[in-house]
Amino acid sequence: MAKTRPKRRPTRRRVIFSLNTDKAKEVILMGDFNGWNAKAHLMKKDENGVWKKIVMLTPGRYEYKFLVDGQWRTDPENDQVFFNRFGTRNNILILSGS
Repeated sequence: MAKTRPKRRPTRRRVIFSLNTDKAKEVILMGDFNGWNAKAHLMKKDENGVWKKIVMLTPGRYEYKFLVDGQWRTDPENDQVFFNRFGTRNNILILSGS
């Protein structure tokens, strides 16, 4: 009988999302990695007015957007976009497996 190796879980990678908008009162990171849940990834503002959130993700393709004081915003630092079913754009993040 041939031996089989146990399946390894895909390695999760640390991804830092950031948005420079010092006038915002609340910024939420939302995407398909968290089910577009507004309570899952609240961002924190640093001393320079940059909002940040660290998320651990496995390799794959992800769509995301920021919710800034109740208004949707795409990531100005990421020009990879995809038109969603609502006719607006989401940002795309592709994490390779290596």
